[in-house]
Amino acid sequence: MEKKQVPDIVVARLPLYLQTLNRLDQDGEYNTSSKDLGKKIGISAAQIRKDLSHFGEFGKQGTGYSISFLKEKLEDILHVDKVWDMALIGVGFLGHAIANFNGFQNHGFQIKCIFDNDPQKIGTKIGDYEIFDSNRLEEIINQKKIKVAMITVDAEHAQKVTDLLVKAGVKAILNYAPVKLITPKGVQVQNIDPILELQHMTFYLE
Repeated sequence: MEKKQVPDIVVARLPLYLQTLNRLDQDGEYNTSSKDLGKKIGISAAQIRKDLSHFGEFGKQGTGYSISFLKEKLEDILHVDKVWDMALIGVGFLGHAIANFNGFQNHGFQIKCIFDNDPQKIGTKIGDYEIFDSNRLEEIINQKKIKVAMITVDAEHAQKVTDLLVKAGVKAILNYAPVKLITPKGVQVQNIDPILELQHMTFYLE
């Protein structure tokens, strides 16, 4: 099925399925079912079967899914059966923590270059990564052919950084800045804003 025919809400659930399958695999499990996955994730078995049906038939009635096989198929669908190089822009407290996070590579991603506009940080290192001047962002990202970036700058500078990333050829942006980014068609943006999530949850509190 073509990508445009798959609802984005379905695509958003696939990484959750893959994460759960990875845990089951680590626990030494070999097979699972939509019912079992549903209990662990909090999604109905029928919804899981419907989501997966967009991409083919992966299980058998009565025997369920082979965990290793379904993992392999989901990794292929999500294009994380390879490692994507990423750029990180902004080395404040959050950016520093992300740069030190060592869990990306096991899930298909690795930070390749880091940028900041603070003269005191430029040229220094976080682990093995040298911090480059943000003025070189377009040059270096284009040179390294990076398609994925994370933004941890303030709201004031986020759109300018985004424009440079798009110009450099980046097609996927994970945005931690508390602002909605404007991008052309074909550039995917995912926003992570803890304030919005907290306000969502407090609706349910007395």
